[in-house]
Amino acid sequence: MKVIIVEDEKLTAEHLTMLLQKTDSNIEVVQYLDTVKATIHAFKNGLQADLLFLDIHLADGNSFEIFKEIKIEIPIIFTTAFDKYAIQAFKQNSIDYLLKPVSLKDLQFALEKYHKQQQTVNKNLIENITSAYQQLNKQYKNRFMVKHGQTIETIETAEIHHFETEDSLSFLVTAKGNRFAIDYSLEQLENLLSPKEFFRINRKIIIHIKAVEKVSTYFNGRLIIKTIFLDEEARIVSRERVSDFKKWLDG
Repeated sequence: MKVIIVEDEKLTAEHLTMLLQKTDSNIEVVQYLDTVKATIHAFKNGLQADLLFLDIHLADGNSFEIFKEIKIEIPIIFTTAFDKYAIQAFKQNSIDYLLKPVSLKDLQFALEKYHKQQQTVNKNLIENITSAYQQLNKQYKNRFMVKHGQTIETIETAEIHHFETEDSLSFLVTAKGNRFAIDYSLEQLENLLSPKEFFRINRKIIIHIKAVEKVSTYFNGRLIIKTIFLDEEARIVSRERVSDFKKWLDG
């Protein structure tokens, strides 16, 4: 089996090569590459192999830039130092990956998976991992500009208690209880705010995780949050959002 390794750390590439040869002496590394640019150039010039090991972070950028320039048909096993949230995304999208530092056991498992999935179309896997990467690295708003009389202020997201809508208007409420009108709908805010910090509990309220003091069961399978600045109705987690809300609380 012919293999290509794209890795910008020489020692890591050498370590992976050693493990590959230990796993199967018939594996041949036909090319080492260490940049996005070099990888694009090599594939454009006809580089072929049976399997590609691809590091996500390279010296001149992230490897997903490669897919914007060329179409790679061969199966890919990603190597990454991402945290547990990224690994979750890779698993959900059925992506092969190796977490650095690579172990022999993990490499053997990945190769077994590769052999079982040789007929799998690689295009969908690339699209899924690219989407997961973009979502994980999405830049969310970390502050909002508000008007206070004739003064313009900025409010950091860490200082926000919740967002609410009333009579088709949206408001930002700080942890100190200050309330400011803003020019965003809750639908827009859902895309602008970090999903780790904010959750839309019902059609009127998006709340910050630090504003949730306590959660209790409520009527008809709903939940109710103990928090300041919100009346009883506004503190209710709607039934269709309960499952996702529990996952959000659990991190």
